[in-house]
Amino acid sequence: MYYLKYRPQTLTDLDNSHVREKIQHLLQSKDIPHALLFVGQKGMGKTSTARIVAKALNCLQNAFAGVGKSYEPCNECENCVAITKGYSPDVIEQDAASNRGIDEVRKLIKEVGFAPMTSKRRIYIIDEAHMITSDAFNALLKTLEEPPEHVVFILATTNEEKLPRTIISRCVRIPFGRAEKKDILHMLARIAKEEKIKLPDEVAELIAQSSDYAFRDAAKLFEELVVQNKLTIDEAKQYIGIHGRKSLLEVMGKEDMQTCMQWIEDFTANGGNVRYEMESMLQSLKNQLLLKSNISTDEKDLGFTQKDIVFLMKELHDALEMLRIAPIPAIPLEIVVAEFYNNANR
Repeated sequence: MYYLKYRPQTLTDLDNSHVREKIQHLLQSKDIPHALLFVGQKGMGKTSTARIVAKALNCLQNAFAGVGKSYEPCNECENCVAITKGYSPDVIEQDAASNRGIDEVRKLIKEVGFAPMTSKRRIYIIDEAHMITSDAFNALLKTLEEPPEHVVFILATTNEEKLPRTIISRCVRIPFGRAEKKDILHMLARIAKEEKIKLPDEVAELIAQSSDYAFRDAAKLFEELVVQNKLTIDEAKQYIGIHGRKSLLEVMGKEDMQTCMQWIEDFTANGGNVRYEMESMLQSLKNQLLLKSNISTDEKDLGFTQKDIVFLMKELHDALEMLRIAPIPAIPLEIVVAEFYNNANR
């Protein structure tokens, strides 16, 4: 699969321009935070970015090693190769979903004091960090606040709301938000170059738009078009017209409430992150508002009135606040849909 095969391996490879710039700024400042928090939905490249940071900090051939001025990992020295292949003893990846208890965290705290075996720093990458229990977080708190100088924690989460505020406050937060069109085009160009495929610009833009600017979906759709040999604009339009997916806003603009509720059900069943969907909707609605003001954007007109747009933006703002205490994440989004259709029927 293209998305897995062509995961970024260097800072330059990072497709999300906002993330790339923030990581580059942090590394170039030389004031490396002791704890980073990567926040974003699945498929946004959080763990890939964490590994790149680990390589950059431990590379034997870059500025951190006193060689040259670049902070890029070389991907050739023994440390970079070991991290890329997953056998570095100084880069410890843990899935908090299966290592969430206080016993596992106490073991981690004990190991933190050990000096690195082959590298300058020990990097702890903890995925799905929100799954760690409250007792375990309390045990980890002091270590996270004042770890040994050779230790860097990178926490990744798809559900920031479940993280204790005391943990969030001790980390440098880097959001992996909705990609922009230029970010998707950056990824598609990178993959096309590696695959030695000529990808027409208009097809690349169609893929970006049809994937709702999601990296994983765009890579998957590109691969489907390659397999089906549908790389002319007419062939791609025909294929995507049959197989493409609509965003919730597109569905709300054209379908009934039942169809929208089913969209949310399918979205959450497939692991979709409600918070980031709502944030994406707000961004799209902002662009819709600009369209209504005759200001050019990359968004297509979804057919909402200005009154509808303002109403939905207010409802989504309230829903994001409600999400922090909602026992079921889908509920605030379902309320937005219900209120929209109730308002339309008045």
